[in-house]
Amino acid sequence: MFKFAAVAALAAALLPGAAVAQPAKPTVVLVHGAFADSSSWNGVVEILRKDGFPVVAAANPLRSVSGDAAYVSDVLGSIAGPVVLVGHSYGGQVISTAANGHDNVKSLVYVAAFAPEAGESVADLAGKFPGGTLGAALAAPVKLSAGGVDLSIDQAKFRDQFASDVPAEQAALMAAAQRPITEAALTEKSGEPAWKKLPSWFVYGTGDKNIPAAALAFMAERAGSKRTVVVEGASHVVMVSQPQKVAEVVEEAAK
Repeated sequence: MFKFAAVAALAAALLPGAAVAQPAKPTVVLVHGAFADSSSWNGVVEILRKDGFPVVAAANPLRSVSGDAAYVSDVLGSIAGPVVLVGHSYGGQVISTAANGHDNVKSLVYVAAFAPEAGESVADLAGKFPGGTLGAALAAPVKLSAGGVDLSIDQAKFRDQFASDVPAEQAALMAAAQRPITEAALTEKSGEPAWKKLPSWFVYGTGDKNIPAAALAFMAERAGSKRTVVVEGASHVVMVSQPQKVAEVVEEAAK
């Protein structure tokens, strides 16, 4: 057995063009946040796929933290092999819950995202530091027949609030196609977060008007971020305006 293995290894080393097996790259699972959809990851997906990463951009329901995390957890359960789990905005709260119980999730990446502690909500963290202007940019709430309301950003205010560094025509399309979130999801408290057990990376912009940069810095430090990348002037949708910078952080987390 030893002799055969030695001969095989020698042949692989000496034969020209001998194939050398490379370890499979982890699957990157991307989870969008409120007022966005899976297409917000398109630029990042293109780069990751070109670099050989399998990618799944999950459709976050934006109905409740517990329900949304259960859905993402189901997605994680369908993937064989290691996973890098990435969340944007409210999606950060979702991945912090969804990763629990999944040994295949190896790292977390927070992209302009919330990383709540147990007992905190997105609404709690959004108001913890000054500078956020989301409340004044919201459209009239939509009453839901099952109870509660849906929230979205006024289309006329969308670009300035959400995507100030995105071309106007593209931002207008994003505004029209935005996914609303329930008010209940924004006020639901978190359970024990996965960032306490898993290594995490953070990337965000200084021009974020949804989550003040001070709040993002606070959460990154609290979570023990392996590396925090701050993009000067980038808006809340840094993955749309700066996909290369975001993809680089994701690929670093994949190592």
